[in-house]
Amino acid sequence: MPSDQVDTATGRLTLSTAPGRWVLTATVLGSSLAMLDATIVNVALPRIGRDFGASLAGLQWTVNAYTLTLAGLILLGGSLGDRFGRRRVFQIGVIWFALASALCGGASDIGVLVTARALQGIGGALLTPGALAIIQSSFDPADRSRAIGAWSGLGGVAGAIGPFLGGWLIAAAGWRWAFLLNLPLAALVVAVAARHVPESRDESEHHGFDVLGAVLAAAALAGVTYALTEAPSGPAAAVVVAAVLGVASGVAFVLVERRRSAGHGPSPMLPLGVFGSRQFTAVNIVTFIVYGGMGVQFFLLVVDLQVVAGYSPIVAGTALLPVTILMLLLSARAGALAQRFGPRYLMTGGLIVAAAGMTLTLRIGPHASYVADVLPATVVFGLGLSGVVAPLTATVLATADLRHAGVASGVNNAVARAAGLLAVAGIPPAVGLRGTAYNDPAVFGHGFHTAMAIAAVLLLVGAVLTFLIVHDDVLSPDQATASPECEYNCPVGAPPLEPGTAANA
Repeated sequence: MPSDQVDTATGRLTLSTAPGRWVLTATVLGSSLAMLDATIVNVALPRIGRDFGASLAGLQWTVNAYTLTLAGLILLGGSLGDRFGRRRVFQIGVIWFALASALCGGASDIGVLVTARALQGIGGALLTPGALAIIQSSFDPADRSRAIGAWSGLGGVAGAIGPFLGGWLIAAAGWRWAFLLNLPLAALVVAVAARHVPESRDESEHHGFDVLGAVLAAAALAGVTYALTEAPSGPAAAVVVAAVLGVASGVAFVLVERRRSAGHGPSPMLPLGVFGSRQFTAVNIVTFIVYGGMGVQFFLLVVDLQVVAGYSPIVAGTALLPVTILMLLLSARAGALAQRFGPRYLMTGGLIVAAAGMTLTLRIGPHASYVADVLPATVVFGLGLSGVVAPLTATVLATADLRHAGVASGVNNAVARAAGLLAVAGIPPAVGLRGTAYNDPAVFGHGFHTAMAIAAVLLLVGAVLTFLIVHDDVLSPDQATASPECEYNCPVGAPPLEPGTAANA
């Protein structure tokens, strides 16, 4: 690589050079794979259900199978990149994701689709932390924030166009193309990464990988998710066994991580010392409650718009576009305000406004007007959410001890994904959305309204907890903490991963 294309003092790339821009291109496209897939799949659910004659539980698993493996393995994925090469693991993740996408596109029944979605989650757990780790290791420190900001902002654009693109594909060519779209994009990512992305790895001493911890975490989530999803109509014995195995795996996970944290065996996937900060623990409880409520809305709203309001996939897919646009425009400003005045009141107010927006979705019914009924709800919700996500991320990093700063955002990201997973599994059946309810507009509409009311209450509970437990001075300049790298966009599905996130950080 010519010397005029790197910083001569550090040997690292800068964003103003062609190699730097190629690295950014590879990471943006790789992240867009997961971003597009996450935003498109929900739009496709009604068509998938009708084609396969699937129950609502099958549609829940279509979403949750991916989230389950992603949440369970994302911390381990970061460690694998540090050890075996960030570019290599990133490319493996992209290829794995693409092959699983092909299996999704060719699925013959709902069982095959759910299995393929779980495999997609494994690929996502490799490529998602890998993209940011490549930027962190490749760019000169003086240019790193700009590179991360550009990566985050362009990723936000992918999130914005995803529902529109997905709705158009589903209407024009069928839902299978929502998955097959990933194949040419993945091929481009692998080619660009192979040619332009430098390899890097952590050369410090490694103490092995906490594979047992990752397996137990995934087993705990899988058991509890199965029990919640299948409880209304599944075999009682299977539900009980799944619940017991899930809880037992969770207890075993805590015991294993406690032993790992004490220095026995490999480095822990989840160092329990990170929860030594009461503020950090409390903020993660808020994260769990808030992202649980949000997860239910993102799962049900686009389905309700198609089943009850009669919208086409393309119109339903773009319904949440105002949320993404507002996040793109306001996240950086919200982060700056939280830094200046403290996150407590901004987050509390943001959650109250977001709850109000969620309450407005109760106006959505048969033949609902987009301008009069849907748009006000999404705009108000987006305004509130914009005041929450960036300050929440900053608060998570600020409340963790410095020695755990690297893993803090990874833990918060996993907590948010687990919250969405469990909420999507448990709340719809609890409000009567089970079986083929998505084929009955009256039944689905009633269940949707009840679920949105519950989700709004969850956000209000999060607001109360935030007001009571978050300190005003947690982001004051004298706190020796890292600031979040989500200056341009904070994703709505889960808090952003910060540089240095790994299971063995």
